[in-house]
Amino acid sequence: MHQPLDLVREGIDCIVRAGALTDTSLVRRKLAELRRGTFASPDYLARFGTPRTPEDLANGHRRVGLLAPDQPASAAFTFTVSGKVREVNLPIDITVAGPETNFAMGCAGLGIVQIPFYRVRSELANGTLVEILSEFPPLPIPVHVLYPQARPLSPRLRVFIEWLEEQYRTRDRAAMQSGSPPDHTVSVPLISMPKPLRPI
Repeated sequence: MHQPLDLVREGIDCIVRAGALTDTSLVRRKLAELRRGTFASPDYLARFGTPRTPEDLANGHRRVGLLAPDQPASAAFTFTVSGKVREVNLPIDITVAGPETNFAMGCAGLGIVQIPFYRVRSELANGTLVEILSEFPPLPIPVHVLYPQARPLSPRLRVFIEWLEEQYRTRDRAAMQSGSPPDHTVSVPLISMPKPLRPI
C-alpha cells in the first residue's frame, strides 16, 4: 500500500508526484501532464470483444482497479466525449496499489487499464497491448514537484526544479519537431532525494 511521506520528518527536499494531490500542506509546482490511453491485451479482447465507444464497456467488460496515494477507492475511468469528460465505472476483478502492477495485470489480460503512453510504447509495438477507444482519450495525469512550506527553497533545489521543467520542455519540442505527440516523461528518472541537499 502507498504510505504518505512526511517530507520534513524524513529529511526529503522534494518529491515528484503524478496524479491527484490531496496534501495541501506542501508547496506544489506543476511540471507537465502525462498523456494516457486505454489499453487491453489481445487475449482479453478475444474473450470480451473490442469496445468501439465508452457505452460498449457496459457489455460485460472489466477493469483493473488502481489505488492512488491517499485515496481509499479506485478511481473511475475517464473518457473525453464531444469535449466533455465522462466517468465510467466498470466491475473490478482485481485491485492493485501500484502503477507497475496495474500495467502487468493489463498485459496479463485481467482487465482494461488506463496508462500513460510512455509506459506502453514497447508493448504496443510488440502486440502485448492494444489501444482501444482512442477517439475518447482519458484525462491526462498531472505531474507536480512538491516541497515543504516550512523549509526555505535553497538555491540548489531551485536549480533542480528548473532542470526538471526544462526536461519536459525539451521533450515537448523534440516531439513537435518529429510530428508525434509528446509523452511528457523526464529523461532521467529522479523521483525523490532521500537526503537533504547542502546549500550552495
